[in-house]
Amino acid sequence: MSLNEKSLLETLQTVTDPMSGKDFVSQKAIKNVLIEGSDVSFDLVLGYPCKSQWPELRKRLTAALKTNPLVQNVSIQISTQIVAHAAQRGVQLLPQVKNIVAVASGKGGVGKSTTAVNLALALASEGAKVGLLDADIYGPSQPMMMGLSDKPNSLDGKTMEPLENFGVQVMSIGFLVSPDEAMIWRGPMATQALDQLLRQTNWKDLDYLIVDMPPGTGDIQLTLSQRVPMTGAVIVTTPQDIALLDAKKGIKMFDKVGVPILGLIENMAVHVCSNCGHSEHIFGADGGKHMAQDLEIDYLGALPLDINIRLQADSGKPTVIADPQGKVASLYLEMAREVAVKIAAKAKDFSSVFPSIKISKET
Repeated sequence: MSLNEKSLLETLQTVTDPMSGKDFVSQKAIKNVLIEGSDVSFDLVLGYPCKSQWPELRKRLTAALKTNPLVQNVSIQISTQIVAHAAQRGVQLLPQVKNIVAVASGKGGVGKSTTAVNLALALASEGAKVGLLDADIYGPSQPMMMGLSDKPNSLDGKTMEPLENFGVQVMSIGFLVSPDEAMIWRGPMATQALDQLLRQTNWKDLDYLIVDMPPGTGDIQLTLSQRVPMTGAVIVTTPQDIALLDAKKGIKMFDKVGVPILGLIENMAVHVCSNCGHSEHIFGADGGKHMAQDLEIDYLGALPLDINIRLQADSGKPTVIADPQGKVASLYLEMAREVAVKIAAKAKDFSSVFPSIKISKET
């Protein structure tokens, strides 16, 4: 009796991807199976970044194959292949940007910007090419959080080069104006400036562009949601009733313009005293979780009210960079992977496959 590809795939089909809940064979992630005597090799090509999980995935797949006594050696090459997914109907995708994810709150002060920057850094640490657009024209905070202060260069006089730190490309109005300057702009002017930041930045082959949305559901937010080709939105809230009320408005806004909600993150869910270890739900308990259940959207998890998150962000080294092996960083990484998996499960964008049709007038 000899090994064959069919029996190997049947064995691999018993291994469930812990992130998607599906087996790798049905996900068509197993490629280039090669059998040489008792040696087996294949490629595992994933549609989402999860580099930190590769050793465990390789271990589980190898263990499954070695239940067959005919298999002696197993070689698995793992890679990530992220593609563009569909955005709102009628909105053209950006060149060099495969997927745009809005991080929104509806209300200010819930830790949206800190969450956005850590999600971006988490996706980058998992192996994705990531950009971060600071869309809060009136209160840009990403330059400080990302430890950046230079002005962007322009190589062609038309587009700006994004600044980069920790492997993430960044653009913000904060790079173009003085930190002390107040942006006293009306809605249309702010919207136009933001559109320029988005479309006139020379993004370099991004898998994901994280957009740190301004708080609220006014003119700027609505225009952004209609014009920017968003793959989906992540909602950030605290368990507090007043924050949940505004978060619900943000969810409804995205729903009306056809942007799917990828999930909800409950920030400042619990405070653990650094001296005595006592836990206290300062803003209430599980408000975000209950709202996610009521609105039938995915609950991505809860983050603590932790002084270190604030200190690290203020110092220009957010938690995922400052304490990559810590408990809070692992929460951001888990949330980022879950968002990426949800995007990978969405319909792909095929606009680049079809040629554009031009009608010319015969002479």
